[in-house]
Amino acid sequence: MDFGVIFDNFDTLLQAFFVTIVLALCAELLGIVLGLVLALMKIGRSKLLSAPAQVYIDVFRGTPLLVQIIFIYFATPNIGIRIESLFFAGLVALTLNSAAYVAEIFRSGIQSIDKGQMEAGRASGLTYAQTMRHIIVPQAFRRVIPPLTNEFVMLIKDTSIVSVIGLEELLRSARVLQSATANATPLVAAALFYLAICLPLIYLANGLERRLNRRVA
Repeated sequence: MDFGVIFDNFDTLLQAFFVTIVLALCAELLGIVLGLVLALMKIGRSKLLSAPAQVYIDVFRGTPLLVQIIFIYFATPNIGIRIESLFFAGLVALTLNSAAYVAEIFRSGIQSIDKGQMEAGRASGLTYAQTMRHIIVPQAFRRVIPPLTNEFVMLIKDTSIVSVIGLEELLRSARVLQSATANATPLVAAALFYLAICLPLIYLANGLERRLNRRVA
């Protein structure tokens, strides 16, 4: 262990850490939007919408994220889609993967709302879409905040897989320093960076879940 390696290259590791956080945050926000759309499609009454949503969810939940990242960056040029930016390629892969899991989180949250809420909204003259927008989804969103936080933690850790295509995120930067210095201390620093952001989020998710359970009880 040589922590002098970390101190000498702290700026490099910190910059890579910011890349990791920005990548995870952007993917989570876009994944929430896409996931909510997929959840609404899946629970909808139209098979033309629910069937494609189910296929999407099954494909992205049923295949490894590593395979998805490699396919999006290396295989899509064969069908005329070329993604030059490593960051954008990683963002696309993480967003598409996260959306599949977020969709199931939203679906569970929406279906946990008492059916009387839908009936009350329809009885008051609202359409199905208006009832979902103004009554069901806002209540469901509050319930899914803890699992969404857990999903964000998983997404932060999953950013390390993007290093396979060469993006200089936290793990990639640590591995480059390890190779250059013949010392594994940068990998320890990377682990500490991950812990510094993930542990508070885990405790936050646990606290929100306990508070939600008390309210439901």
